[in-house]
Amino acid sequence: MTQAGPGRREFVTLVALLISLVALSIDAMLPALSAIGRDLGVSGENDRQLVLTFLFLGLAMAQLFFGPLSDSIGRRPAVFAGLTVFIIGCLVSAFATSFPMMLAGRFLQGFGAAGPRIVTVAMVRDGYEGRSMAQIMSLVMMVFILVPALAPGIGQLILIWADWRTIFAFLAALAMAGFAWLALRQPETLAPDRRRPFSVRAIFGAFAETCTHRVAFGYTIAGGFIFGAFVGYLNSAQQIYQETYPTGELFAVYFGGIALSLGLASWVNSRLVMRHGMRRISMLALAGKVLVSVAALPVAMTFDGVPPLAPFVAYQIVSFFFVGMLFANFNSLAMEPMGHIAGSASAVISSMMTFMSMLFGGLIGQAYDGTVTPMIAGFAVLGSVCLAVMVWIERTRQDD
Repeated sequence: MTQAGPGRREFVTLVALLISLVALSIDAMLPALSAIGRDLGVSGENDRQLVLTFLFLGLAMAQLFFGPLSDSIGRRPAVFAGLTVFIIGCLVSAFATSFPMMLAGRFLQGFGAAGPRIVTVAMVRDGYEGRSMAQIMSLVMMVFILVPALAPGIGQLILIWADWRTIFAFLAALAMAGFAWLALRQPETLAPDRRRPFSVRAIFGAFAETCTHRVAFGYTIAGGFIFGAFVGYLNSAQQIYQETYPTGELFAVYFGGIALSLGLASWVNSRLVMRHGMRRISMLALAGKVLVSVAALPVAMTFDGVPPLAPFVAYQIVSFFFVGMLFANFNSLAMEPMGHIAGSASAVISSMMTFMSMLFGGLIGQAYDGTVTPMIAGFAVLGSVCLAVMVWIERTRQDD
């Protein structure tokens, strides 16, 4: 008997939950970074950012594995494997007695989270394409964005009643819930006759095909620049909002409020993309992001890198609204010509984006000097480069 599938709303919510494990693993940790660094003997102020960096490292490396694996054995088994590794990583971090042990656990969390992160996108691609896929991914992002809006508050709340180790126990429990939901409600989306043998050659083949396809490669690179600026913000957000601006426990409120602008953008994009197309919306949003950041940079420098809190938050809300219009569209644009190797292509595209974001985001984070200037400059520079890449892509193709 064939397992009945969930409705569209349930499917979107399930995909959002599975993808959100990455965001939860990042954002719920932010209020605890100081305590983790103190308890595990971290000396350098910016070294605590490695708690985030090692998660991204595991995520980037594993995506190349889970995509082809899902093309071979099916989507569900690949997600189950990833969730299992993620849970193990949470337990390692929860019982960490040293900073290297913590980083090992974070690497495993990132490696495991790559399973649901990469395979769920392939699941969406199995059933949708083009603008329809962009619409579904925008709805997923709209639900998913509630996670970073709430996650720092969840982490802060846990810290009131328990220590930072309990946050990892919470993440493990949530992964177990996602495991059960997928097992009980979501049927396999990849038919047996569409499966491909797992091989290293297949991975290199998907990598070569992605890198030689102008659209897939171009939007992968563009997404890497945009995500890199975003990761730079994540790396330094706790320091900005608890050191540059001493907001204390209100950090979670500011972070969540800014994150909601991403969710609003995803909802707006889902309403507009079917009518106006991914490319037109992305071009306008990217231009807006660059203009806002270029305008904000001299203002910040006028205040020696520490402008008043209210206008800085306003800048972030506007900037992240434009960023929220780009995430789903860039991913869908890169995946659009890769439907015949959706799992492998999704792995290559996401892995390349993540490696780029880890590199550029790490540079922005390590440049933190007690001011917001490095972050705004990173947004302006990476946004401008991304805009140039998009112009290069679209120069020889027609709008959809």
